[in-house]
Amino acid sequence: GYKENYTRWLCYCNVPQFCDSLPRYETTKVFGRTLLRSVFTVMRRQLLEQARQEKDKLPLEKRTLILTHFPKFLSMLEEEVYSQNSPIWDQDFLSASSRTSQLGIQTVINPPPVAGTISYNSNSSSLEQPNGGSTSPSCKASSGLEANPGEKRKMNDSHVLEEAKKPRVMGDIPMELINEVMSTITDPAAMLGPETNFLSAHSARDEAARLEERRGVIEFHVVGNSLNQKPNKKILMWLVGLQNVFSHQLPRMPKEYITRLVFDPKHKTLALIKDGRVIGGICFRMFPSQGFTEIVFCAVTSNEQVKGYGTHLMNHLKEYHIKHDILNFLTYADEYAIGYFKKQGFSKEIKIPKTKYVGYIKDYEGATLMGCELNPRIPYTEFSVIIKKQKEIIKKLIERKQAQIRKVYPGLSCFKDGVRQIPIESIPGIRETGWKP
Repeated sequence: GYKENYTRWLCYCNVPQFCDSLPRYETTKVFGRTLLRSVFTVMRRQLLEQARQEKDKLPLEKRTLILTHFPKFLSMLEEEVYSQNSPIWDQDFLSASSRTSQLGIQTVINPPPVAGTISYNSNSSSLEQPNGGSTSPSCKASSGLEANPGEKRKMNDSHVLEEAKKPRVMGDIPMELINEVMSTITDPAAMLGPETNFLSAHSARDEAARLEERRGVIEFHVVGNSLNQKPNKKILMWLVGLQNVFSHQLPRMPKEYITRLVFDPKHKTLALIKDGRVIGGICFRMFPSQGFTEIVFCAVTSNEQVKGYGTHLMNHLKEYHIKHDILNFLTYADEYAIGYFKKQGFSKEIKIPKTKYVGYIKDYEGATLMGCELNPRIPYTEFSVIIKKQKEIIKKLIERKQAQIRKVYPGLSCFKDGVRQIPIESIPGIRETGWKP
């Protein structure tokens, strides 16, 4: 039994740590009672020996805890491990406190919903899984509050009270006015001026790409190779197309290296498809246990650049990772890519601890490590639209404020008397406009 378990552990847990082409499994998730019983005695002895050796390095309270209570705990656990009728092997076992909580004595409250949770669903594209299936890149969250006997206050009530306790900001704009302005800027009949069907000179970088996606001109798919089942022909064609795009756009990168990573089952690629062919993509590897994703390759074919595809591609990747609860990107950018990554929110200041990524990501000579922290409350593919609308709201509010100031003041005459400068706050009417020093 031990030899069989050791062989399985070697093949599924140990060797895949340094052989990327093999799928890796956590020991605690794929092994159970048999392995634990075969190694527990040795493990217990080693733990106690290590505790005795390091006792002088521990604080006094922790030393007392480990040397006094830890051996007793291990002895009790050993009895349960080797007992046939131990409740630790019963998945349906409920302790006394768990039974009373089912009767309603113990209050259980679901976590409150995150304010401003986004809902993202792209009709024109789907996210392909390595097995050939597709999932829509939606990110929805909902939470319900269950009333329980003995509950003093519902979460909704406490949330309302918290809102009431918040001090009102001086000069804050009433919601009625905001809603009125919103109805104005979203009503074509109320907005005078030239038609805005065409892109202006000040449009966001990804505006053209967003419109093309809505019309179905371009699509975004997450694709990857698989060892479990044979990928369909379309995915294999896309992977070959991605390999060609990366090879042409990254000439200093060895083609064999690009091929190995694109077809590696542990790597995925967000592919940009136009007219049925690959014109760009971002190859990445997710490390869920470490809380980050490494971006390996990022490229758009040369004749399709400067169209906002790179920005929109990165925004789709951000929303895909928010859906999978990974909120940090890391990448090594060469001198030509640093500008692009800065525009996408990347910085040389890495937010996650170094111990989280050292030994996990690939190091490139002459490249700069950059990171990006994602905000799960931001709908990245619509972010520029939201900012544009916010600017329009502010502009309309300023116009309304200016229209309310009807009083006309005479011009400044002090400069005729030889005065070179005056404080801004001394200008008549300046404070009435809302200006503050």
